[in-house]
Amino acid sequence: MILLSSLRKIGNVCLGMLILLAIWQLVVLVGGFNESLLPPPRKVFESLVKLTADGTLLTHIAISLYRFACGYFSACIIAVVLGLILGRMKRLWAVIDPIVQLLRPVAPIAWSPFIILWFNLGNASAIVIIFIAAFYPVLLSTVSAVRKVDPFYLRVAENFEIGGAGLLVKVILPAAFPYITNGLHIALGTSWIFLVSGEMIGAQSGLGYLIVDGRNLLRLDYVLVGIIVIGAIGMLLDRLIHLFERWVEKKWGHE
Repeated sequence: MILLSSLRKIGNVCLGMLILLAIWQLVVLVGGFNESLLPPPRKVFESLVKLTADGTLLTHIAISLYRFACGYFSACIIAVVLGLILGRMKRLWAVIDPIVQLLRPVAPIAWSPFIILWFNLGNASAIVIIFIAAFYPVLLSTVSAVRKVDPFYLRVAENFEIGGAGLLVKVILPAAFPYITNGLHIALGTSWIFLVSGEMIGAQSGLGYLIVDGRNLLRLDYVLVGIIVIGAIGMLLDRLIHLFERWVEKKWGHE
């Protein structure tokens, strides 16, 4: 039954990709676009093979994933720790919350002039942009999750004289994790998006840079290769975090 369900999902994905390719090819044929303005699937596939064979694409992917991992995981760890603490300290959060609400709507790219001046071009500036993009969703979801923890758990912990860091790690974090995952999902999507944006303006390598470089060279096939790879990796990352969530929920008895 599980195998049949998996095969059905794979079939649906393949069917969706075929429909997308058919629409893409139809637009090229009906629109009469020049290949330099809208490369057909065949040309983009050839460029994908070429960039993979010479190592260019794999190098850009590795650099982007390294920046993403540094920014995303550091933001998640810091945001979860702060969220667990601030969720328990209502008066302090009442003071900090307006500051967070003021800064949260500002797109990370808006800080790019300062980030580039302070951290220069390269890995650091892109990592900082990713960090900002991931930090606020995880922090807010963690604070909200802590406040939704069933008071029964807290009373049991008090009876067993569990307090301080032990209370946060052994009781509150497992109970709040299903709600924290919403923030992790949102943060993953936004940080991956802003990774590409950051690499477009503050880096000389990575998938975002590949798109900009392709545009400057008038190689829109390279641009589409970058777009396709970004989408594919983003989808894969989303599936991986979903599997991680299922594993943790099973480990902590939420299933």
